[in-house]
Amino acid sequence: MYGAPLNKNAKKVMLLGSGELGKEVIIEAQRLGVETIAVDRYENAPAMQVAHRSYVINMLDGQALRELIEKEKPDYIVPEIEAIATETLVELEKEGFNIVPTAKATNLTMDREGIRRLASEELGLATAKYAFANSLEELKEAVKEIGIPCVIKPIMSSSGKGQTVCRSAEEIENCWNEAMEGGRGKKARVIVEEFITFDSEITLLTVRSVSGTAYCAPIGHVQKDGDYIESWQPHQMTDEQIAQSEQIAKTITGSLGGYGVFGVELFLTADKVYFSEVSPRPHDTGMVTMITQDLSEFALHIRAILGFPIPNIKLITAGASHTIKAWEESSSYEISGIERALSIPNTQVRVFGKPETKIGRRMAVVLNAAETTEEARESAEKGASQIEVTYGNK
Repeated sequence: MYGAPLNKNAKKVMLLGSGELGKEVIIEAQRLGVETIAVDRYENAPAMQVAHRSYVINMLDGQALRELIEKEKPDYIVPEIEAIATETLVELEKEGFNIVPTAKATNLTMDREGIRRLASEELGLATAKYAFANSLEELKEAVKEIGIPCVIKPIMSSSGKGQTVCRSAEEIENCWNEAMEGGRGKKARVIVEEFITFDSEITLLTVRSVSGTAYCAPIGHVQKDGDYIESWQPHQMTDEQIAQSEQIAKTITGSLGGYGVFGVELFLTADKVYFSEVSPRPHDTGMVTMITQDLSEFALHIRAILGFPIPNIKLITAGASHTIKAWEESSSYEISGIERALSIPNTQVRVFGKPETKIGRRMAVVLNAAETTEEARESAEKGASQIEVTYGNK
C-alpha cells in the first residue's frame, strides 16, 4: 500500500540516468501512482521532463550521489546508465537502501571485465575468447593472443562508444585511441574479444519478478559501431537456440539477483549460442516492445521492481524499430517529417526531447507493427527516412 505522489506515504523511485529509456520507465511508474525523481549529469534530460522533480549531479562523484540519496530517501534506486559511482551504491545497499535490481548487478555490469569474468570463469557460459590490456603495448600483446580480426572495447562505455574491429596490426594504435576517447570513467583499460562470425545477434529480455523468471520473445538487431540502428521482434530461432538462450539468461540473471528487466545480449551461430553482455535494466533494442507487446519492457520493469505479479508476457504482433540519429553537434535543432512517417500504416514515432544534438546521438525512434518482421522492418526504415534533423546554432 502507498499513497499519492508528493504525499508522505508515497512510494519514491529515483532514476540514476535520465535518457530516453528512463523517460519511459518514469511514465510507467507514474501510471502506478509512484513518485518519481530523475537524476543526470545534464539539465533537461528526457526523463527529467516527465518526472515529479529532478537533479543534476556528477553521478561518478560518490559523495554527491550519497548526499542526494540520503536527502531524498527513495524506496527504489534505479540505475539507468553505467557511469555511476557503483561502489557507493554497494555501501548504501548495506545500509538498507534498495538498489534495483541489486548493487552487485549494477557494480558488476558497469564494466565489461566484471561481467565477462563472472559469465565465463565463474558460471562457465560460452563466450568469445578475451583478454585485457592497460596500455598500448599490452594491447598489442593481447591482439597477438586473441588473433586478428578482433573486437576492442573500453572497459566502460555506453551505446558502443569507443568500440572498434581491429583487422590488422597497423590498426591497433588507432583502436586504442578510439577506446580511450570513447570510454567512460578514468580506466585506461580495454577488453579484446575474439571476432565471432555469427549468424545473428539478439537481445533476450529476461524478467525476474515475484512470479519467477520469464522471457520476452527474442529481439533481433543490427548494430553499427557498437550502437543499435534497428531492432525487430520476434527474431526467428530454432527451439534448440531458444532453449540455450533462455538457460544462459536464467543463469546470468540468477547470479546477479533482484527483480527487474535484464537485457541479455547473445550471439547465434549455426550450432551454438554465445553470451555477450547483460544490462540490469531495459535495453535500447527493446524499445520495439512499445509496439509489439501488451506490456513494454518499461512496464515490465516497473511491475517487477514494485513486487507485482507478471503472470505472462504476451507478444501481440510482429514489429520493428528504427532509430533517428543526429550527425552534427548543435544546441538548437528541429525535427521534421513526423507527419510523413505517421502516414505509413501502423507506425508510431517517439521523439526523445534531448536538449542538444551530438554526432551519432539517438534523437527519436520509429516503430512499426506488421504481419511479419520483414514487413515491419521495411516500414520502420521507410518511416525513419521521412524524418530529418536540422541544426541551428552550433
